[in-house]
Amino acid sequence: MARYVVLLRGINVGRAKRVAMADLRDLLTGMGYGAVRTHLNSGNVVLTGDDSGDADTCVHAARIEAAIRDRLGVDVRCAVLTADELRAIVDGHPFADVADNGSRMMAYVYVSPVDPALVAGHPPVPQDPERARVGDRAVYQWCPDGLMAAPDIGPYVKEHLRTDVTARNWNTITTLAGLV
Repeated sequence: MARYVVLLRGINVGRAKRVAMADLRDLLTGMGYGAVRTHLNSGNVVLTGDDSGDADTCVHAARIEAAIRDRLGVDVRCAVLTADELRAIVDGHPFADVADNGSRMMAYVYVSPVDPALVAGHPPVPQDPERARVGDRAVYQWCPDGLMAAPDIGPYVKEHLRTDVTARNWNTITTLAGLV
């Protein structure tokens, strides 16, 4: 058994895609996951699951997405990370020397794996070259004036990296790393 982090994309934002954390915990426990724990009300879950060769993170993500759709009636994408993948996101933080407010440091976690050639060398994001970098499992963006004032890097991620992302602030990322 291995520890995983599940990040649901875009739930409980406004009135759209409402998912009660108690229902999510019950669903995941019913699917055979253990030690299921949610953090906040925005779709952050730490759990224990099968780590056999057939049960990689993409398989877990597909199973969880289907179960949420079928049993809770919500169509949502999710990113599933191993403990090592989450630790690599934390360790790869390119702005640790300047990002002094965890609520203004963002990690845009890839919902599906990205071609390694597209992230080689961790290039800057053209829309925010001084404060956004591509990483192996996430794009990092330091937003010193707040997220609403930061350049929108979403179109670049979607077009260039060819994946959806789910955004979390650094406080959430590091809390989840401690829980996993």
